[in-house]
Amino acid sequence: MTIEKYITVFGSSIPKEGDAEYEVAYKLGKVLGANGFGICSGGFQGIMDAVSKGAIESGSRAIGVTLNIYNSIPSKYLSENIVCSSLFERLNKLIEIGDGYIVLQGGTGTLLELALVWEYINKNMLEEKPFACHGKIWNEIVPIMEKQIESEKRKTGLCKCFENVEDCADHIMKSLKNKKPH
Repeated sequence: MTIEKYITVFGSSIPKEGDAEYEVAYKLGKVLGANGFGICSGGFQGIMDAVSKGAIESGSRAIGVTLNIYNSIPSKYLSENIVCSSLFERLNKLIEIGDGYIVLQGGTGTLLELALVWEYINKNMLEEKPFACHGKIWNEIVPIMEKQIESEKRKTGLCKCFENVEDCADHIMKSLKNKKPH
């Protein structure tokens, strides 16, 4: 399978196989992989493992961008592991590889990733790319931030929220359909 575009997926390292969040990420990886998209993630366990597993099982590729200061074990479902020496190098590589971004359930690390992508796009430090969130937490946080962004007279609507992971994947895939690879 030829991969022309990669979707960077952000999410928690905590969920285990069988947990709802893990299964959502696995389904997302399968859908994107089956449609010819490669996956990029932080490359460790939890949501990162699940989305990589889904992509690999669909015949696609999964790139992990790991950090060598953690004592974590990279996912066994990676086609490629890019090891970084600092958090900012890792964050920049995750953003650089992505032709689009999906933010799944997560904590402060995932919030940092969401905020960084949003800020880069909002400040024109990154070209506008498809950017979506899935999960209750983001459906509460993103509208609050949109009100602030609107009051600052900045561009709103950069980050779309979805309750259904298939709708989230469809949005990203349709948005990228006519874009050329980077």
